[in-house]
Order: sequence, then structure tokens, then C-alpha cells
Amino acid sequence: MVSLAQATDLFSTTAIILAIAAVAAFVAHQARQPLIVAFIAVGIVVGPSGFALIRETEALELFANLGIAVLLFLVGLKLDIRLVRNMGKVALATGLGQVLFTATFGYVIALLLGLDPMEALYVAVALTFSSTIIIVKILSDKGELEKLHGRIALGFLIVQDIVVILAMVVLSSLGTDTESGVLLQVVRIVLTGAALLGGTWLVTTWLIPRVLGKVASSQELLIVSSIAWAVAVAALSDWLGFSVEVGAFLAGFALASTQYRESIASSLSGLRDFLLLFFFINLGIGLDFSSISEQIPAAIVLSLFVLIGNPLIVIVIMSMMRYTSRVSFLAGITVGQISEFSLIFITIGAQIGHVGNDSVGLVTLVGLITIALSTYTIYYADHLYRLFQRPLLLFERRVLRDHDEGPQDTYDYIVFGYGRFGRHLVEHLAQAGHSVLVVDWDPYGRLQLEAPSLGSRVAIRFGDADDPAFPVTLPIQSAKWIVSTIARLDTSIVLARAIRRLGSPAKIAVTCLSTAEVERLRRDVQDGVVDLVLQPFSDAADDAIEALKGHR
Repeated sequence: MVSLAQATDLFSTTAIILAIAAVAAFVAHQARQPLIVAFIAVGIVVGPSGFALIRETEALELFANLGIAVLLFLVGLKLDIRLVRNMGKVALATGLGQVLFTATFGYVIALLLGLDPMEALYVAVALTFSSTIIIVKILSDKGELEKLHGRIALGFLIVQDIVVILAMVVLSSLGTDTESGVLLQVVRIVLTGAALLGGTWLVTTWLIPRVLGKVASSQELLIVSSIAWAVAVAALSDWLGFSVEVGAFLAGFALASTQYRESIASSLSGLRDFLLLFFFINLGIGLDFSSISEQIPAAIVLSLFVLIGNPLIVIVIMSMMRYTSRVSFLAGITVGQISEFSLIFITIGAQIGHVGNDSVGLVTLVGLITIALSTYTIYYADHLYRLFQRPLLLFERRVLRDHDEGPQDTYDYIVFGYGRFGRHLVEHLAQAGHSVLVVDWDPYGRLQLEAPSLGSRVAIRFGDADDPAFPVTLPIQSAKWIVSTIARLDTSIVLARAIRRLGSPAKIAVTCLSTAEVERLRRDVQDGVVDLVLQPFSDAADDAIEALKGHR
């Protein structure tokens, strides 16, 4: 039983920690640093290595565990398998390829640094995961989530999330049971896992839809019911020998197909961020600086491996899949850090007894270094690309030769984008007898699938319209019209201005989806950068009105 004096002391200590965390978060925000770094630093300051404000950590550990559970519940809730399916091969190839590369070479490096095989395995696996929270935040701030490299990055991050959950399932089920044989443990994992999945599926199929339909009328009731569901599945998972974290993820994934997932996720995101604060502070408190000085050389080696090796393997894989060097570089540079999942993974390993606190400290140091540095590499990725553009062009030249599938060097029309509007435009131009070069960003999308049926008048090319250096590789000097059907107006403007700087005499048409975009484009029209503005929705409405008038 906690006395009133103890409760008051705990409350006062928590208040002091939160005040320090708020100041540290402000400083980190001003320095464009993720809050993870600030909160771990707060833990160091208030822990034994600092001012020793915290002596009892049981309450912090409770909050930390709750934060991890809520995080994994939301990961399951927001897991979008459709994005992986849409991005297809590139998401799977880069996600799995990077995980295998980092785990394999990370394991070898860890062994060379003197770690024992079990600790080396844990550290290597921890190095494979990149931070979804940090990457999404920075790309969102830069307005690049919907660009090609942003969508690819999201795709392979989801693949990584799936891998880390599978790793946690195996890890939590093995535990410290060394008396039973490996075969018996595998059988137990399969049977208990099937029971957990089957039970969750039955409840999700028959009970959850009925219950959610009744409680959704009240937002408070919906949130309380969702949390109760998450806690129940997490407790069942723990009882079956898996971890609470695995159960929380499964509970979230079970609700991912419901219409209420966005409402639940938005309501719980603030709670997640608040509780995770205590997880990172608790990590900082647990750092033993008496031994950290010995780990700094190893942390630097592993950090360089993550900062350079992880992006490099993504660049190589994407280049082999015929993406341009710019897209490959901008997507690859995002994985140059380890994740909050890496810290959770190594912490669970320590709780089970597979690794010691030294390994937790080592991975935490790598996290501090890579998260801090990769923030700047992602923010200034375009500048870094220009710095390394010459060696990266070795990939670019090969990609462009591979994609140069056109039967001729001159075209009447060059059309950027092969969405619904671009597809119909290309078909009508070809039927009218015009030669067309259609340019799209995804070598594994609809254009690649439909290429054989487009006819001899249509050639295809793959490239990134956001890259100002890309138009010089196209026959823009001989084209009559260059048409952008790309939905992102900013990309179309960059493309049009790049073409004009190259002195192309072709007329340029740009697609706008709203009157606000037409107003944004007015100056470029007046300056002669753009010759024609296409408004597919407005034009379609006009045609529909005329058709309705004529159908009397």
C-alpha cells in the first residue's frame, strides 16, 4: 500500500520530470531534433548518472510499459497492407532486403566488436528497424509523403513493422524456458499462436462489429471500449506466453478494418506520446555511464554502419529495380537511423535475460547518435544528393538506357503521368494518329502492365518528374506539346520551369484540379512558362451539362 507521503513525493517528482521534459522538448524542437533524443537526455539528467532525482522507478516502468502497449495497439490499428500491395515489389524488396543486409552484416560487426553470439544477434536485429514516427514526421514537414520516394519509404517501413512484430512474437514466446527442447518450444509457439489468432478472429468477426455499432454513438464510450479490448487481448497474450506488446498489436490490427479506426487512432495518439515519454526517460535513467565510455567506440562503429550501410543497400536495391538515382537516394536516406522499436526490442531481450544492460546501453547510444544525425540528413537530402550526384549517376545512366523503350527519338506529345486522366489522354492521342511518349514514376505500376496494349505509336519511359535534371534526358526539343497530368501542382510547376530553362520550343499544358490551383498557376501562364491549363473535372462537368441539355 502506498502511503499519502509516498504518493505526494511521487507526484512531486513526476511534476519535476515533466517540467524538465517540457523544457528539453522545446530546445529539441528549436534544434530540429526528434523529441526521443530530448527525453532520453532527460532520463540521464534525472537518473543516477545525473542529479539522481529518481530512486524508485516502478511507477515510471508502469507508464513506460503502458506507452509501449498503446504504441503497438496504434501500429496495428493503422497498419495499411494496401500500401504495401500498391507499392508491390519495391516495398517488399527494399524492406526485406535492408532487414536481411543489416541483420547479417550487423551480426558480423557485433561479433568482431567482442559481443557474444546471443547479444550480437539482438544488437544486429535492433539495428535493422528504422523509425516510422521520425521519417513520417520529417517527410510530412517537407511535403514529400505523397511523392514517389515518400510512398516507397512508407511501403518499406510497413514491411519493417511487420518484421519487428514477428520478431517480438518469437522472442516473447521463447522466453527463458531452456528446460524444454527447441522442438517443443516451436510446437508451443504454433499452437498458442494459432489459439490467440483464432480467438481474436472469432471475436473480431462476430462480436466487435456489433459492439462497436452500439458504442460508436459516444466518442468517450468508443475510446474506453477500444482500450478495454486492447487490454483484454494483451492480457490474453501474456497468459498464453506471448508478450503484452504482441497482444496489443494484434488488438489494434483486429480493428484496422473497421470504419472507426481513424477516430480511435486520433483520440489515442496524444496518450501514446505522453506515455512513451516515460519509456524514453526510463531508458535514460537506466544508462550506466560507468561502462558507457567503454562502449563509445563500438557505438560509433555501429552508428556509421546504420547511417551509411542502411541507405546504401536501399539505393542499390532500388537502382537494380530501375528507379532513378535521385528517387533511390531520397528513399534510402530515410533509413539512416534505428527505431523506437529497436529500443523496445533490446529492452524486452534484457527483461527475458538474453542480453545484459550493457547491450541496452549500446543500442541506446546508437539510437541517440543515428536519430540525431539522420534528422539532418533527411531534412537536407536534396543538398546531399547534389553533392553525391556524380557517382550516383552511374546508376542513373543504366536506368535510363534500360527504360529507353521508344521506337523513335521524336514525339508529337510527351505526357507525364499515367493516372486515370493521363491514361485516357494517351489513348485518345494515339487513336488520333499522334506519336506519344508517356512518362511515369513507377516501373511496376499500371503503365508497365498495359505497355504491350498501347500500340506502336506510344513509347514509355520511367523517371521522377520532381528531378529538375530528368527532362534533359527526354526529347523535349522536338516535341510539339508537353502535357503534365500529375495531380501535384508543385511537381508540374517544377517540371514546366525546368523544361523552359532548357529552351524547349514545345508548348506546355498543366493539369489543375481546382480553381485555387488555377490561381496559383496564373503567374506562370502570364510569364509564358505554361501555355494551357487543363481542368479535367471542370471540363467534364461542362461536357456533362451539354450532354444533359441535348438529351431532351
